[in-house]
Amino acid sequence: MLAANKFKALEDLISGSSKEELIWINGYLTGLVSQQSAGQATAPPKSSVGKITIAYGTETGNSKRLATEFAAKAKQSGIAAKIASLDQYRLNDLSKEEYLFVILSTQGEGEPPAAAKKFYDHIHLNGFRLEKLKYSVLALGDTSYPLFCKAGEDVDSQLEKLGGKRLVPIQKCDTDYSSDAVTWFDTIMRSLDGGSPVAQVVAAPPKKSTGKKIYKGELLASINLNDRGSNKETYHIEISAPDLVYQPGDSIGIVPHNPLQAVEAIIALAGIAPSEEFSFRDDRYTLSQLLTTKYSIIHLPERVVAKYAAIVQQEIPATRMDLLDLLRIYPVKDALQFEEVLTVLDPITPRLYSLASSPYAHSDEAHIIVAKNIFSVNEETKLGLCSAYLSKLPVGTEIDFYIHPNNQFRLPANDQDIIMIGPGTGIAPFRSFLADRDVNAATGKNWLFFGEQHFETDFLYQTEIQNWAATGVLTRTNLAFSRDQQEKIYVQHRMQEEAGEIFQWLQRGAYVYVCGALAPMSIDVENTLLNIIATQGNLNEEGAAEYLTQLKDAGRYVKDVY
Repeated sequence: MLAANKFKALEDLISGSSKEELIWINGYLTGLVSQQSAGQATAPPKSSVGKITIAYGTETGNSKRLATEFAAKAKQSGIAAKIASLDQYRLNDLSKEEYLFVILSTQGEGEPPAAAKKFYDHIHLNGFRLEKLKYSVLALGDTSYPLFCKAGEDVDSQLEKLGGKRLVPIQKCDTDYSSDAVTWFDTIMRSLDGGSPVAQVVAAPPKKSTGKKIYKGELLASINLNDRGSNKETYHIEISAPDLVYQPGDSIGIVPHNPLQAVEAIIALAGIAPSEEFSFRDDRYTLSQLLTTKYSIIHLPERVVAKYAAIVQQEIPATRMDLLDLLRIYPVKDALQFEEVLTVLDPITPRLYSLASSPYAHSDEAHIIVAKNIFSVNEETKLGLCSAYLSKLPVGTEIDFYIHPNNQFRLPANDQDIIMIGPGTGIAPFRSFLADRDVNAATGKNWLFFGEQHFETDFLYQTEIQNWAATGVLTRTNLAFSRDQQEKIYVQHRMQEEAGEIFQWLQRGAYVYVCGALAPMSIDVENTLLNIIATQGNLNEEGAAEYLTQLKDAGRYVKDVY
């Protein structure tokens, strides 16, 4: 039986841990108990393999975390494990590798992360052989997307083409990847102990069930946060769902519906009754349901347009195009040909939105910020599918969604200071952070950098931010409204003005969070941070870069950018 103080400490640790962390804690405690039961700790058997390389390519940090865990496990077995980020991996070393294990996520249209692009392109040049290489690939992805784990599959097949020997089959993982990833590496360790490849083993097909819990929510509120006169529409949307579980820093995934007008026009051109049923992922749906809620019909990627061209046997330029435009310009000859077109369409992919709410401050509610995406194609105004869909939904509408965890974007301990940099809709997770710290009476200091175009029309959550500043939840607030003066001022300019104070916060252990547009915002912010570190810390370029790397490795500099 534990003493009361020890039980309270254990209870606090468990309640604040993620699923992955609880799995690790369970394994650690099991190992301790096993050692004590045996009467003494037994040294792990030494493997016949001396060293391995674990290389990772990541956007969110999941691949890096797994690489670090697996390296530690290898070292416990007496194997020297080198960890390398693929953006820093020396490509000339590839031909010298004997054992290489790659952990890689997939982005966008089946592409590798930006950090892995150089490595990915290098192995596809086919100008060399890797006859001595033994390898395996752990591919991270999301089964909600059509090109599930495509980047990992490409690396796996290309290493084999170059002469490498697959030690264990590729392991494809969905968003709930922890147990599959551990199984993959345990299999590798057993293979290393046996000293012989098992490439002939056939990999089990990836589970099609995503394992995601689908919540059925109700739209409580939809408010345009921009005032009259703004050239933007940014909606604060509140969704209620019973027994909702998430953490600050997480996102929600929403599958949008296609515009009814486009669906009806497509059905008219297809020559098929809207009530006719078709199969989709082991279920039956009417054609109207398929085109509204299941198939992507807007802004089709080039690869889908190419498949359409092959079906209708016409030459179509390599471009993105709506299905309705394809049918109008390059019509199908009959209903059977349209049914063939259905087989090449992608499913609608979920759109992710950072949660702007805290489960402690907004019980059983998910709040998000949605900026209506308005753009032009061939001088024609277009709207982003999901932002247009969400902005038009009336209160009371039922919405299906799931929680997309982001374990790399978490609040630190309540007594730690944080710096939040989030212009535009990048404010979303920081509203969650501040609401969470407010309700939990956190003692750490909070510093917010926020920017938009105009103070009067675009100051998102102005009242809440001012209230948090007045009550001391926000220790410091720096605002940048780019169009309120002749010279454009952005958040990075406000950071530069506060260079000395920012560096003092860093020296005292502050955590830095960046959320918003990948380019150019997050790049400009990072370059400014490097400049601040160099000038305030009297460091050269290499020294500043190393300082920032140490912040990243410690989890004190994290980004959620898109």
